[in-house]
Amino acid sequence: MLLKILAVGDVVGEGGQDILARRLRELREDTGAHFAVVNGENASGVGITPAQARRMLEAGADVITLGNHTWNRIQIGEFLDKDPHILRPANYAGRVPGRGMGIYQCQGQRVAVLNLMGRVELNPNLDSPFKATNFLLRGQDYDLALVDFHAEATSEKGAMAWYLDGRVQAVWGTHTHVPTADCQILPKGTGFVTDLGMTGPKRSVLGIRPEHSINLFLGGLPRRYEEAEGNCKLNACLFTIDTEKKRCVEVRRADLEE
Repeated sequence: MLLKILAVGDVVGEGGQDILARRLRELREDTGAHFAVVNGENASGVGITPAQARRMLEAGADVITLGNHTWNRIQIGEFLDKDPHILRPANYAGRVPGRGMGIYQCQGQRVAVLNLMGRVELNPNLDSPFKATNFLLRGQDYDLALVDFHAEATSEKGAMAWYLDGRVQAVWGTHTHVPTADCQILPKGTGFVTDLGMTGPKRSVLGIRPEHSINLFLGGLPRRYEEAEGNCKLNACLFTIDTEKKRCVEVRRADLEE
């Protein structure tokens, strides 16, 4: 069978949460998606609360992934331990709450979802995400595997996809909030896109008020970023996987704008 996986880019602030709540089920229906993975690490601007995570799951997300802002809302810690449908990067060093991989049932398939975070220009204190994938995938009982690689450097994202080619069915990048146009299928059957983009205000700099970012680059005093106003977009990609051949057969963008 052909299994369709919808991967949704970083949800930013109230605007991102709102368009996700209103349009995710519609997008799933329009694309025929059987399974949806949503990156939610910016739901609070920076971080996510348990209440926000619950709303995303109610909106139609099967799994929520996180990233470098996981601990900005420290109250999420207990929720990470309790709910198997939310993941934090697996390669955090030391003892932290939650899990970095989950296995979920979808259309008779055991679908493994891995959440990893890059080290280049992001967090050099993490364990190697490349070694973490080897450890996580070894000996696990699953049919298909998907990877959300939350990373800054496009080269690190690309290297991860090629490293996992043929071992997982899809790798997508998150974190940089800008959708890329490089949807592709690698030689051994892994679908890849460098970055999904974001779900949040269109007229913004990565979801925030442009003047706040301009102030930073002009050397102004640091200030708390505020979410931009106005219409929102939902950036996503659809991965179609042949479950018998265990190969991705199509990757395409599935964006919405209002």
